Amino acid sequence: MRLHWFQHVPFEELGAIAPWAQARGHAVSVTRLFLDEPLPSIDTFDWLVIMGGPMGVYDGAQFPWLKTETEFIGQAIARGKRVLGICLGAQLIAAALGARVYPNKQKEIGWLPIRLTPEGTRSEYFDAAPAPFPVFHWHGDTFDLPARAVRLAESDACANQAFQYGDRVVGLQFHLEVTPEGVERLIGHCGHELVDGPTIQTREQLRAGRSEIGRLNGRMERLLDRLEKTGARS
Repeated sequence: MRLHWFQHVPFEELGAIAPWAQARGHAVSVTRLFLDEPLPSIDTFDWLVIMGGPMGVYDGAQFPWLKTETEFIGQAIARGKRVLGICLGAQLIAAALGARVYPNKQKEIGWLPIRLTPEGTRSEYFDAAPAPFPVFHWHGDTFDLPARAVRLAESDACANQAFQYGDRVVGLQFHLEVTPEGVERLIGHCGHELVDGPTIQTREQLRAGRSEIGRLNGRMERLLDRLEKTGARS
């Protein structure tokens, strides 16, 4: 399988998705949008992964490639590609499907709980988890649920934490792919966002929570395995 991913800033990479793809022999290619690299031909990949970044979907004046990227994501969905969006990537999928993206009432940064919706507990993309469980967040924006999408997870601070659209498109507002190095890079590049807030943790809390990474990466691998198999059946 050919996996292509969009990178918005140098310090946000594939994380645990990279070794998953390598272990399964998938070819991996990338478009580094921050370097104005051209978008690929839509026929050159089977799976599109859209990663995070500190910009907003609505920041097109500063990042003019956002509009082209959003349109391309919509084309990939229409062509039946597997599409996975993480954080900004989920917001871009929502925008490509016609939903509004906007600042959330409060930022979520740190190891904070989400809970699966009833649909999420029945979804093949998540292990059923009746109790809330912590994931890694670093976002200030949210989005309306796209038409015909299914909400899979939520939190007290942000209603739309995960969704699926059909059988081949998944958006995650949070990070299951996070690595220890990724946490440090975010602290180094985005540490100015670590202000006092009800859902913003300190540097010390962010570093202490890295013990959760193995569990989160396991969830990421299982979701990828299931998206790979589900997409093949569609």
